[in-house]
Amino acid sequence: MAMHNPELLPLIPERLLRQHHVYERHDGRFRAAARLLQALWRERRKLSEGHYTNAAGTRRRLGSRLATDAARAGANFLTPDIFGQARLDYAYREPGALIDVERMHANLLSSMPLAFNLLAPLKADKKLARRVFNQLAPGIAKDITHIQFEHSPGRGDPTFTSDGTAFDAFATARAPDGAKTFIAIEVKYSESLNEPEARLRPRYDELSRSSGLFAEPDDTALRKNPLQGLWRGHMLAQSMVDAGIFDRGVFVLVAPRQNRDVQRAARAYAKRLTNADGKVAFLNVELEDAIDAIRSGGAPDLAAALRERYVDFTPVHDLVRQACLNTPRRRRSLRPAPRPASAQPRPPRSPLAAAR
Repeated sequence: MAMHNPELLPLIPERLLRQHHVYERHDGRFRAAARLLQALWRERRKLSEGHYTNAAGTRRRLGSRLATDAARAGANFLTPDIFGQARLDYAYREPGALIDVERMHANLLSSMPLAFNLLAPLKADKKLARRVFNQLAPGIAKDITHIQFEHSPGRGDPTFTSDGTAFDAFATARAPDGAKTFIAIEVKYSESLNEPEARLRPRYDELSRSSGLFAEPDDTALRKNPLQGLWRGHMLAQSMVDAGIFDRGVFVLVAPRQNRDVQRAARAYAKRLTNADGKVAFLNVELEDAIDAIRSGGAPDLAAALRERYVDFTPVHDLVRQACLNTPRRRRSLRPAPRPASAQPRPPRSPLAAAR
């Protein structure tokens, strides 16, 4: 029997999702598979599942969450060192930074723990960071000077976007020519880029027109989901260059290859850019490629742990295949079933009977 297409995630049977306490009616194809993958990762490590309480106050088990004790112990992070770096960063977080500590500890699907799992080791090892970023954004960083999380140059500052827009991670660097550069990073995992839209502000329109980033600065599609978050983040990045804080930089989206909603939005966004020289470039980096860069950059164990946790859907494929092929069913004969008595053909009537 032919194997499944590894580039196509399955539509997971509801009973299988319920079995692992990860059935969510509104989950799309990727999010359902990612939620199950996280539950299976948790189960393999014998970590207790957590609970979720909805707006109506109903509390239920949820396999993609960690129980309180496991969450507090840092089980959502791949190593104790990463957990320690995360705690240090949110102890010193910027004023106004939106870091939901409980979500970061307990929610296995959250992209914020992913950002730390992916980038905190690079913060601790600047040589590794340089090798990784030189693969992903060649020429931007001879030396990495600092990496921080949930960063904005000035929340509410009219010099920038005059709002709370921030980057999930932000690396400052020096280019080979000595220029002061940056890598601004937006990390997505199971999200679809359909988060609540920001209130439109006059400053957005000003930046959209003055930044030189967009072929049609007044394009309404930029101001709506799924593009508005990328639009705001990119303008924030360009405004730092325009303000003279940096000489140049790149705005990087990191998301899984199979998150088709995000990949489709990234392509649609890229088509709307001028790609003019001297402007902050937009790079769409697949999470799988970022993990490969970490492996080839000299951290194969970290890369293997990231791949298993986030992008290797083999356990999901195996479970779905087993559930579909091993379903018990009655033996059926290939012979035609006998007709019921009422359906047996009657003997033909005689001509004499027909005449009566």
